Amino acid sequence: MSQALFENTLSVMGKRVEEKLDLLLSQAEGPEQRLFQAMRYALFAGGKRFRPFLACESARLFDVQSDAALRIAAAIECVHTYSLVHDDLPCMDDDDLRRGQPTVHRKFDEATAVLAGDALLTFAFEILADHDTHEDPFIRCELTRRLAQAVGGHGMVGGQMIDLMSEGQAVDIGGIIRMQRLKTGALIAFACEAGAILGRASSEAHHALHAYAHDMGLAFQIADDLLDLEGDAATLGKTPGKDAGAGKATFVAILGVERARDQARMLADQAIQHLDLFDEKADLLREAARFVINRRK
Repeated sequence: MSQALFENTLSVMGKRVEEKLDLLLSQAEGPEQRLFQAMRYALFAGGKRFRPFLACESARLFDVQSDAALRIAAAIECVHTYSLVHDDLPCMDDDDLRRGQPTVHRKFDEATAVLAGDALLTFAFEILADHDTHEDPFIRCELTRRLAQAVGGHGMVGGQMIDLMSEGQAVDIGGIIRMQRLKTGALIAFACEAGAILGRASSEAHHALHAYAHDMGLAFQIADDLLDLEGDAATLGKTPGKDAGAGKATFVAILGVERARDQARMLADQAIQHLDLFDEKADLLREAARFVINRRK
């Protein structure tokens, strides 16, 4: 499959996820209307919807109903968007541009951005807990528990704390891997394993998807570091060069450009090998691993 064909498939899935989000997150009236406007502004600003795509494809491996998969995908996108809204705040990365438009705190204000992020995060758990996501309350509880682990203090939020503390500090490659495994990789891992949870898959299948997500997530982050160094604002939709300017620990800072690029390729190849268990049914997940190291935005 060519990258252009894969990107088209990714775009089609993204539109389906957006349609589901539009249905789930209705417009509000009254004093809280501004909050919902900010939530929808952040959610519908664009983006690849890559993590939701992973969730839907992992669900397809186990013949999970498409509506259940789309609900999980929508919850994941709410969490991812919340993290971007908060990352852009002046007290974090202090960014003015996200997905090609003003960040939420620039479009609205800082307090509204904080509340919009909070609301998106909690809305994700509301989606997971709903009977429409899965008829089995145990499955809903397991999805909720696993997402909480992925985004909490031992997951994405913990990784963000390490990232903030690493600015201007000497961090070795092991430290960077651990930080990015939490900050970026944990939510990607949940997206890849969510389908296995919905489909009551075997432990072997869970392990294969977790290993795939681990290697692909690191490859994704290395590619992100390279784009931050080499990309431009018009293409990326965000301000490039901020990591280097802030003295952040990155794979590129430690390895250099060419070694980092080679490492990303190796990790993508390893990720693909973990999918042997699923035969041709996992071909789109294999293409996803290739996509993350070849993307330009």
